[in-house]
Amino acid sequence: MTLEEQVNKGIPEAMKSQDKVKLNTLRNIKKVFLEAKTKPGSNGVLTDEEAVAIIQKLAKQGSESANIYKEQGRTDLYEEENAQVAVLQTFLPKQLSDEQLTKALKEIIAEVGATSAKDMGKVMGVATKQLAGKSDGKAISAKVKELLA
Repeated sequence: MTLEEQVNKGIPEAMKSQDKVKLNTLRNIKKVFLEAKTKPGSNGVLTDEEAVAIIQKLAKQGSESANIYKEQGRTDLYEEENAQVAVLQTFLPKQLSDEQLTKALKEIIAEVGATSAKDMGKVMGVATKQLAGKSDGKAISAKVKELLA
């Protein structure tokens, strides 16, 4: 079952369980999926990789919004954003642990033949493709800098 099908299936389930946060989040995901499928230049099909990227972007935006709400003392909005981010994360692949990320990046560094910080671009190009959806770009970048230093 594709990610898009999972989202579509979750909407009636959320309606039946009267889970408003989940329902609103799933409807928002569906809307963004539809926009991506109908934008000029797209072929009307959404791959799971594209769907994961969309959901990651929504989760990141939600987390950033939640942090802003927390700083402003708006606990009601903070909790709502966090609840939506939790729903989004159920559709994302499991994130790599620090040890797993280090191991994967060491393999990529060996594969690319990187020896210094000058080779960071080569490593990042391969790493962001191979680890897409499994780790945050900032975490990958920081770990690559650390390993190449």
